[in-house]
Amino acid sequence: MPVTAPVPEPSPPVRLSPRLAAVVAALPLRPHSRVLEIGCGPGAAARAIARRLTTGHILAVDRSPAAVAQARTAAREEIEAGRMSVREAAAEDLALEPGEQPYDLVFAVRVGALDGRHPEAGEQVLRRIAEATTAGARLFIDGGDPLRELAIPRGDGR
Repeated sequence: MPVTAPVPEPSPPVRLSPRLAAVVAALPLRPHSRVLEIGCGPGAAARAIARRLTTGHILAVDRSPAAVAQARTAAREEIEAGRMSVREAAAEDLALEPGEQPYDLVFAVRVGALDGRHPEAGEQVLRRIAEATTAGARLFIDGGDPLRELAIPRGDGR
């Protein structure tokens, strides 16, 4: 009698708060998008986005080691599939790793350097985002309906 491997259970849907679900739904995602989430917390939004990507990728970053550990644990399937990675980094210190491709979509929810709560850090964070993104990249933060877009400053006038 042939032995068959067990069929893996489909992953349960990612549970998002209504607010976070609205943020994810409002993002202009494409299956091939390279997405950067700043301040990912436990990674729920990043996991929901990773499940919408086919050839794309999402990098979820957070300054908190505990949040990064939670995100990595919860996103094991998405990470193994190559659609998601998680990195411990403060937004002010964000930098592409050697060989890492730039991102074309960035979003942040409740990140003080971008929402005006910590304006002194905002300029540095925007410079870091500019260095980690393509020329046509777009940046969205919460505070709109449900998002608002911020300009990514480019030194070359783009």
